[in-house]
Amino acid sequence: MSLPHAILTALLEKPSSGLELTRRFDRSIGYFWSATHQQIYRELGKLEQAGHIRALPSDQPARGQKKDYEVLPAGLQELTSWVTRPEDPRQIRDPLLLRLRAAAVVGGPDMEAELVRHLELHRAQLEDYLAFEQRDFPPGRRITRQDRLRHVVLRGGIELETFWTKWLTDTLAELRDPEDGPTRHAAPDGP
Repeated sequence: MSLPHAILTALLEKPSSGLELTRRFDRSIGYFWSATHQQIYRELGKLEQAGHIRALPSDQPARGQKKDYEVLPAGLQELTSWVTRPEDPRQIRDPLLLRLRAAAVVGGPDMEAELVRHLELHRAQLEDYLAFEQRDFPPGRRITRQDRLRHVVLRGGIELETFWTKWLTDTLAELRDPEDGPTRHAAPDGP
């Protein structure tokens, strides 16, 4: 996924200003695709220049006023085309995994506090996702196809957070194993 497509998606859901988009990214899209305030404004300029969005007309003078943007037909066509293009899965690029691998190379500095911190963050995120699911998709509620698509994205987040909490719990248990001695093994070729 790319930031322009995330912005087009958000603007199709609701025309917004850059500031409103930033807030919406913090509350929804940002759970799986984050962007800074500056990145969003920079991308809005590029999308407007490409003819994919436009600032809605305003009665107020343009200077210093917030602009609300809407998607133009070319932007809808670009997003629709992007949605249907094949795309291979991406590799996991999580700095924690690399830091653990580096800790193995430099002699295993204590990573337990950082692992516990990550575990608590993932648990909190999982609780948030489960609360969203209960609020927005209660059992027995009749939902549209669009709602089902939103729900499967949320379920993906729930499954990822469930994975991370289990993996971090298991990792902490393994690293705390008293049977673990000072023996160093040769580095394997794999992860």
